Amino acid sequence: MTRPDYELFDRNTTAVINGYHRRPIQRMLDFDYICQRQKPSVASIVNPAGAGLHKAFFGTEEILIPIYGSVAEAASEHPEADVMINFASSRSAFPSTMEALDQPTVRTIAVIAEGVPERKARIMAAVAREREKTIIGPATVGGIAPGCFRVGNTGGTIENIVSAKLNRRGTVGFVAKSGGMSNESFNSIARHTNGIYEGIPIGGDAYPGSTLLDHLLRFEANPEIKMMVCLGEIGGSDEYRIVEALEDGRITKPLVAWAMGTCAKEFPTNLQFGHAGAKASTEKETADAKNAALRQAGAVVPDSYDDFGDRIRETFKSLEAAGEIEPIVEPEVPELPMDYEVAKRQGMVRKSTHFICTISDDRGEEPTYNQIPISQVLERDMGIGGVISLLWFKKELPDYAREFIEMCLQIVADHGPAVSGAHNAIIAARAGKDLISSLVSGLLTIGPRFGGAINDAAHYFKQAFDAGQKPREFVADMKAKGIYIPGIGHRVRSVGNPDVRVTLLKEYAREHFPSNDLLDFALEVEKVTTAKKGNLILNVDGCIGVCFVDMLRGSGCFTEEAVQEIIDLGYLNAIFVLGRSIGFMGHVLDQKRLKQPLYRHPWDDISYL
Repeated sequence: MTRPDYELFDRNTTAVINGYHRRPIQRMLDFDYICQRQKPSVASIVNPAGAGLHKAFFGTEEILIPIYGSVAEAASEHPEADVMINFASSRSAFPSTMEALDQPTVRTIAVIAEGVPERKARIMAAVAREREKTIIGPATVGGIAPGCFRVGNTGGTIENIVSAKLNRRGTVGFVAKSGGMSNESFNSIARHTNGIYEGIPIGGDAYPGSTLLDHLLRFEANPEIKMMVCLGEIGGSDEYRIVEALEDGRITKPLVAWAMGTCAKEFPTNLQFGHAGAKASTEKETADAKNAALRQAGAVVPDSYDDFGDRIRETFKSLEAAGEIEPIVEPEVPELPMDYEVAKRQGMVRKSTHFICTISDDRGEEPTYNQIPISQVLERDMGIGGVISLLWFKKELPDYAREFIEMCLQIVADHGPAVSGAHNAIIAARAGKDLISSLVSGLLTIGPRFGGAINDAAHYFKQAFDAGQKPREFVADMKAKGIYIPGIGHRVRSVGNPDVRVTLLKEYAREHFPSNDLLDFALEVEKVTTAKKGNLILNVDGCIGVCFVDMLRGSGCFTEEAVQEIIDLGYLNAIFVLGRSIGFMGHVLDQKRLKQPLYRHPWDDISYL
């Protein structure tokens, strides 16, 4: 059913929200729920940053609200939404409001922003009048139709809305300039009458999009509204238009009115009372002059604001006595579900977490690594090895252990472009893939035959040593099982052409580690394997694996069970992954810098079957 022109909102009104303001959106939906609306009042959201979906609550149920990139798109997709609530800043409020005025489906626009230039505000108002549309604001908190529709934060908290009877319609039409005084007046009117039918704060700027009289004339035309309340203020001439309407008979319903700012006469000079338009430049613009004119024209005007509520009550009671006010049955107000964050803050609920983190925490003033603030990590110069010890092992390892970890990272960082991981990273980079995709392409190549031997070497050598096997027994046992010994063998290096990286690792371990039991065992195994073939040496993967076990055992920080768990979980391969990430990324950046064309295998690199 089409809404009459004098109604801005009803129970089916829906709005486009311009600006991604989550809290006002949720407050509107909460208002819908306690008013027992059948559908949410928020149809869509406009966010120039991009389209998507916003998740919100409608009572206990989660709903998805579509987000569009422009007002025009949102209006086109939701033609039933005839209200736009404009949360745009003062800088962008004008163009977005003008865009909304261009949409044939939009009838009412609430402009929340303060500080909109007066010239632009006058243009918005003129265009709205020309197109027979309504602008509330600028510099407004919005508006409310109790039991039907709420603009943004109008009315305050849900508790205040219920106490002010804003969850259902009364018979009083209310209009004011001040948003803050509107919320105060909602409570006052609820105490002295059966509540308001509609409340509109037009905003305190000098040139609002709609005037006090505009809304009073709508109230006059609405048969459901039995009396009207108007709260003006010092400055401007809006109240004199109301005087003219009273005098020429356009307003006939009882009107209780008051212009705020009567205390201005106590000051020696003119003052601006908060709002841009709240300043009297002439005697006629003073609050006293306006109140006198309204009283003379027939409005009910109190002697002071202290009597405002009394005059409202008296006017309402006279209408009630005359039989013009029908009793209102108070509806049952659903209890609004409490948000989890609020309930948790109040200690009313507890909830099991989905994840557990025992290595770091970013909830305090600064993040911590294993309960040590990052600032202390830096002050103590713990280095990358120290960070790894805290985040991987949850221990503060000795200095030699931290230095050994950093040494391993430096040693395995790169092995040239021919190894499979670097080769894949290079191909991906030359194929035009981005940095992360190219890096991951190389990392995914790491496995038992490339880089993944560190952990396996630690596992098999430790297992054999702990079982008391002799080196020859270990070699024979692995051969019988058909398993190549991880960490043994090199394509290029041999006994006569040793790998300098292995030499450096052995020297460091012998100089700094309390014991080298597993390294000594592995070197004895090497004597057995190299006796068969010179390149079956302990390679860098194997040396890191056995030295790491010696380091963990000798540090005094781990039990035997903890050392075994570290190996079982694959910690040691992570050293290779982290180190090679540095090298792979270097190759990727190198290819990006060289800007070589898409890589293609030559035909003679492929065997055809």
